[in-house]
Order: sequence, then structure tokens, then C-alpha cells
Amino acid sequence: MPRALTLALAVTMLAGALPNTAAEGSAQCIDEAIRDELNARRRYRGVQERLFRKALRHEVSIMGGVYSADLLSSWAIAQGAYTFHASEAIGLELSFAYSRARSELVRIIENDRGVVLFEVDNPIFVYQGHLIWSLAYGKVRWFGGTISRFDFNLAIGGGVTDNQTSRGLTISGGFGLKLYFGQWFAIRMDVRDQVLQQEILGESRIVNNISATLGLSIFMPFTP
Repeated sequence: MPRALTLALAVTMLAGALPNTAAEGSAQCIDEAIRDELNARRRYRGVQERLFRKALRHEVSIMGGVYSADLLSSWAIAQGAYTFHASEAIGLELSFAYSRARSELVRIIENDRGVVLFEVDNPIFVYQGHLIWSLAYGKVRWFGGTISRFDFNLAIGGGVTDNQTSRGLTISGGFGLKLYFGQWFAIRMDVRDQVLQQEILGESRIVNNISATLGLSIFMPFTP
């Protein structure tokens, strides 16, 4: 009889414990589901995977815009560039630009005196290399429809400005914006400040020549 009583008590205690165990298991599953959802939301709000890949790809660009020189008049500029993207954030760019040197002030003085001071209507060739750092990446929706990716970058470098009035090396820095479409095409906008020494009418000074360009880029290989 005592054995039967002991067995009955054990069965009763086991039956009472089972619902608690099931409840604890259910609560644990709910906690894990909530945790997974919170982590997913954090990932969505935080760093997102790049849909346009640049790493280990080659970029070829053609651009046009305005070249504004301190001692000369503003003139159109045509530019070509090649960039190798070592990673998603770092790129090495080589560029060549062409413009013309014109000065309305010199022209006025020459017309007034009836003499030619020096030839100012001559070509400008700019050879430069830049380190490109892409520091921000995001997306934009066009009029509630198509979504495009973009990044904002900084550039620092230098080179040579080949012109009658230029002296020595050119130091360059600036920023740019690229809008990506598909897997291999982009529109780019760049502003560069070129610091160099120029001499005109016997006066030599350090100048800041600004170039602002808009252009197109093709990435190769076409599929990352």
C-alpha cells in the first residue's frame, strides 16, 4: 500500500511539471522569434549589402564641363579618366583633360596698347592621378518609381598642368557623386580644386583653378 501511494504521488508531481516545461519551451521559442526579428530590423536600418559592385573592376569615363582659372577666363573642358577600384571604398584614377587659356583682361590691354603681350589663346593639357575614397553609399527613388544606387567620394592627388602660364606641379583635391544604373553604367559629377603656380604679365602667384564636370562611366567586366 505505501508503494502504491508513493507511485501515485510521483505520477501526480510529474503530471504537474509537464505543463510548466511546455510553457517554458513555448516562451523560449517566442523570445527567440522576437530576438531574430529585432536583429533583422537592425540589419535593415544599418549597413546594407551593396547591389552595385565596384571592387576589382575597371571604370572608363568621359566628361565635359567648365574650367575656371584665377588668372584666366573660364572655358570649356573635356576630360577622360580611367579608374581601377581596388575595393568598394578605394580607387586609383588617372585622368587627362583639355581646355584653352584665354584672358579678356589681356585682350583689353593688347587692344588698348596695340601690341601683343603674349599668346593667351593656347591649349591647356592637364595630366593627373587621384586616390578616390568612397565614403558614403545609398539609394534614391526617382519620382516614386525606379530606385538607383549612388555613392559620394573624396579625391586627392596631383599632376602636371601643361600650359604657357603654368609652373611646376599641380596639387588637386575635390569631391564627386556617382549614380549607378544596372550593373555597368553610371553618371558621375565631379568638382576639383587644382592648386598651382601661374605667371601672367610678369606676375607669378599661387592660384586655385576649379573644374566642374559631368560625365558617363562604363564598368568592366560588365557583370561583377
